[in-house]
Amino acid sequence: MKKSVKLLSLLVAVPLVLAACGTKAPESTGSAGGGASQPEKKVVKIGISQIVEHPSLNATREGFLAALKDGGFVDKDTMQVDYQNAQGDTTTNMTIAQKFAADKKDLVFAIATSSAQAVVQNVKDSPVLFGAITDPVSAKLVPQLDKPGGNVTGAADTHPDATPMLMDFIAAEFPKVKTVGIVVNEGEPNATFMVKSAEAALAKHNIKVVKAAIANASEVKQAAESLVGRADAFFITLDNTVVSAVESIIKVANDKKIPFFSSDRDTVEKGAFATYGFKYYDHGYQAGKMAVEILKGAKPGDMNVTYPDKLDLIINANAAKAQGVEITDSMKSKMQDKNNLLNGAK
Repeated sequence: MKKSVKLLSLLVAVPLVLAACGTKAPESTGSAGGGASQPEKKVVKIGISQIVEHPSLNATREGFLAALKDGGFVDKDTMQVDYQNAQGDTTTNMTIAQKFAADKKDLVFAIATSSAQAVVQNVKDSPVLFGAITDPVSAKLVPQLDKPGGNVTGAADTHPDATPMLMDFIAAEFPKVKTVGIVVNEGEPNATFMVKSAEAALAKHNIKVVKAAIANASEVKQAAESLVGRADAFFITLDNTVVSAVESIIKVANDKKIPFFSSDRDTVEKGAFATYGFKYYDHGYQAGKMAVEILKGAKPGDMNVTYPDKLDLIINANAAKAQGVEITDSMKSKMQDKNNLLNGAK
């Protein structure tokens, strides 16, 4: 009996000794079965700064996030997205940029020129991408488009040929148009850049430009009305202030039977007559693919600024009817994709 007690005591003591002398048990990784330790999942922090709500900028953001998801970065799983919209307020726009700088984001995406300028001014220690920017060099976001250096690169939203092609289209298909009216916020660098491009292209056809300047969205309707009788057609650029109130221009164009041309597809879908453009979702997706490369180790400064790789004539048939425009076979022949004749027979 004594031998049995001693043997039992020995059996109990052995695991106690092993526990005291052995290595510590692995920490739980949250997986069932207590297997080998797994590396902790990395969650990247993405900041998105957008100057104002309107379809083109929203589509840019949606395309950007879709590309990240396709690249393996899923919101609330492997990615934490902090989306901030300034709603057109300059002070809020700067505050957003300062917040992102303090938060030490893994990457910041700035949508539109004002947002990008504020972010580039403040965010120095994180990669910065921009989208919906007409002229990144003039906006002083990057010193050059090829391998810009530093922590900034992105996707420009204007193909160099887009505005000249649209002005050539107006000259060829609308011989009665002798003056084009442009509602513009001259405080937006992208807008003034595109107005100059339009003026240069129209001058080759002896077509004049008359501008109606605005400072905020509430002035857009009055500016459009001021062009009636002075302009044979309307045109707007990628002007965030103007586009945010574009419905008022559409109404004037429809009421007065004035052909209305825009610089983006979304405005054509909304009621402008025509543009040479692309889908802003695709533009954002292009920027999102750049973000994936950066998050996987690429350096922003080594990546060229990109341009839209798809450019085609887009026409809204309903807008044509409302503005008294006949869609001719000549117009249709200029489309590469007949699906770009919106709301009408192809």
